[in-house]
Amino acid sequence: MPLELVIKTCKLGNLKKTAVQDEDSNDGPQWSSAANDKTVTKPLSLYVMFIHIACPPRFVSIEELMETAKGVTNMALAHEIVVNQDFEVKPTELPEGSLERRVKEIMRRAFWDCLESQLNEDPPSYDHAIKLLAEIKEILMSFLLPGHGRLQSRIEEVLDLPLIQQQAEKGALDIGLLSHFVVGMMGSLCAPCRDDNIKKLKEITDLVPLLKSIFSVLDLMKMDMANFALSSIRPHLMQQSVEYERAKFQEFLEKQPNALDYTEKWFEDTVKSIRESKADVCGASSEPPSSLALQVHNQAYLRLLRWDHAAEPFPETVQMDLIRFQEMQREVEHLVLLSSILLIVYTTTGEAISGLPGLMDKLKNTVDVMLADLHSPTFCAHEAFATIGEKLCVELRDCLSQHGFPPFSADDKATLLGQIIATTQPDNAVRKLIESRIESYLLASLEPSHHQTHPSLPGGLAPVSKELKELTVRFSRFVNFNKLVFSPFYQKILQKILHK
Repeated sequence: MPLELVIKTCKLGNLKKTAVQDEDSNDGPQWSSAANDKTVTKPLSLYVMFIHIACPPRFVSIEELMETAKGVTNMALAHEIVVNQDFEVKPTELPEGSLERRVKEIMRRAFWDCLESQLNEDPPSYDHAIKLLAEIKEILMSFLLPGHGRLQSRIEEVLDLPLIQQQAEKGALDIGLLSHFVVGMMGSLCAPCRDDNIKKLKEITDLVPLLKSIFSVLDLMKMDMANFALSSIRPHLMQQSVEYERAKFQEFLEKQPNALDYTEKWFEDTVKSIRESKADVCGASSEPPSSLALQVHNQAYLRLLRWDHAAEPFPETVQMDLIRFQEMQREVEHLVLLSSILLIVYTTTGEAISGLPGLMDKLKNTVDVMLADLHSPTFCAHEAFATIGEKLCVELRDCLSQHGFPPFSADDKATLLGQIIATTQPDNAVRKLIESRIESYLLASLEPSHHQTHPSLPGGLAPVSKELKELTVRFSRFVNFNKLVFSPFYQKILQKILHK
């Protein structure tokens, strides 16, 4: 299935303003991760985020702006479908008390009140009801698969609109009977998770509330269908998504020629850093550009995990994964501190605890819990690490006493507390050592020889091996996909930088 068709699938019914930005709407799309049930809104500013403050003035029409914004938004949606395994479409939830929500509720109430008054006339007027049946028929038909020929014939037979119109004109139309047929058909076509919704529909006896509820459940079924379609075809979309994103970004680049300025600076700074480090080690570097280019890509991606977001803008080509890289950056910092503290504990206490079963996991869980708010604005590092040190000293004292070892002395406790608190400093020797080993492991995972297997785990990282491997898989996946999409742009940039 072409990727363009996938994006259109996300526009089903009320999802039109949810998954992909509608032509006449300034509302952003919404999609979510089922794993944490967080809805991420990507508004029109998704386009604006690529625009530089320093770009030269250029007058554009509203139509040009909206058309470009739509292209960037759809590019972001295509990217999300492929890289986010938990991606699912959800309906837009308008803010409580907002003007748009109030207007929408008033319009809906007016529509259903009008329908009720028409059905209560003598004789009843079925104009609105027939339009609703036509819309219901269209939705039901959209759910059918190629093998549903019998169901299609049944829907065509019962919801025969010309016949229904004739019955209405002769006063022989039974809307209630048709509504119950619709509910039964919905029960045949819905996902198992909607069985309770169908059951509740069958309990509604009043016609207008029934029709109203039918449309609510149909909206849920449309979402189910869109999400099922996405999950079914995601494995086949990788190559199409690469080409689609690349083409969309090229279109954007043609309209905004300086849209790679920050990406160029990202690579320039990486090349400069590599050359300086080589010069420090072995004097002036005379390495040929072709050899240096092999290292730049991976080092550049690694720099994203220690990016100072307050000081410089994120490169444009990784902007769609900004939140993911920020999350991974926080995870790396968490793992560095956790590993540093555990390494300090084991080097301080020595052989006394090295073979005790379950102690490593117990200490790790203690530190892990106490570092949970590491990135909270209210987190006080010195105070928190002092508390961690005190807690670990108590656990170590109990453990040593339980296994017949000499008690934890006051000097040992003071040394351990001091070393743990010292890890709050970025230039702490233990922290820098662990940070270097984690970065080396992540860098090694990007080498072609390690695409299928994990590299060897450096010393001191065994307690966090599970978390580190999970992080490495995600990091590698995002990096490799980004390389596939933007490699033509990167090659041109690197060629220019390395031949200066």
